Amino acid sequence: MTRIYLDTSVISALYDERTPERLAQTRQAWTTIVGYEVCISDLVLNELSHTSDEIKEGLLKSTSGFTVLETNKDAFALASEYVALGVFPEKYFDDALHVAIATLNNIGILLSWNFAHLVKVKTRRMVAFVNAGKNFLPVEIISPPEL
Repeated sequence: MTRIYLDTSVISALYDERTPERLAQTRQAWTTIVGYEVCISDLVLNELSHTSDEIKEGLLKSTSGFTVLETNKDAFALASEYVALGVFPEKYFDDALHVAIATLNNIGILLSWNFAHLVKVKTRRMVAFVNAGKNFLPVEIISPPEL
């Protein structure tokens, strides 16, 4: 079974009614992910814990049954390398961590709504270049409608 990693933006989009189209696309993708082994990380859970109390319970309940991956020193090292090579700005280190966690856990797809730093051609190419140089399997960084 193919493994898929959800970053925080996908889970939070399930409850974000400010953008109805994105909400609908996220809910559609949610019905599709049942065919995958869904993974998140302790980083995702930490980011979700900073949301308002009225939606936090729903967000955390949405992750029930997902495999939770640990952010470890290897993930920090790989994320630091992504930043050092200019794949991600230092200010967005957590975005680099999401990719590093997915990479180190051999996850084929990273699903995100983050078009600023994750779901874009430059990031995909640079991550692929760095990962290939380290003999890691490729990670496809895509948005929910692409699933």
